[in-house]
Amino acid sequence: MFKRIVAGAVSILFTLGLTACAPTTPSAPLEIRSGVIQQITATQIANNHETGVGAVIGALGGLGVGSLIGGGTGKAVAMVLGAVGGAVAGNEIQKHYDKPIAGQQIFVRTSTGVLVTVTQPTGNLHVGQKVYIEGAGTDARVVAQ
Repeated sequence: MFKRIVAGAVSILFTLGLTACAPTTPSAPLEIRSGVIQQITATQIANNHETGVGAVIGALGGLGVGSLIGGGTGKAVAMVLGAVGGAVAGNEIQKHYDKPIAGQQIFVRTSTGVLVTVTQPTGNLHVGQKVYIEGAGTDARVVAQ
């Protein structure tokens, strides 16, 4: 009887979990426009990693490793040193990933005559090339035809 109740509860929770993951609205169709590149300007794209996440993750990892060492007061000291060392190491690692990314600002004249600008990571595009602009807003990308 207990197994049946547990199995029923698990199946209900599983169903609710799958329902929560389902998209609530249908996604909008992908907008695609064609055009020709008029200008390309080199630029830097700021990295959007959250500040401090590396230190927190490093501190938690160091705390976990420190808890495996020694016992009593020695264990407490190892945990503190592990947390501090992990925070410093995590912060240094995050600094490596926070560097700006080389990018390019691409000006495209669409087939309707509208000038569109898109900033994206550097690619193999050149002035005069026929391209597609996929998406809109901050999700827009320029790709070769």
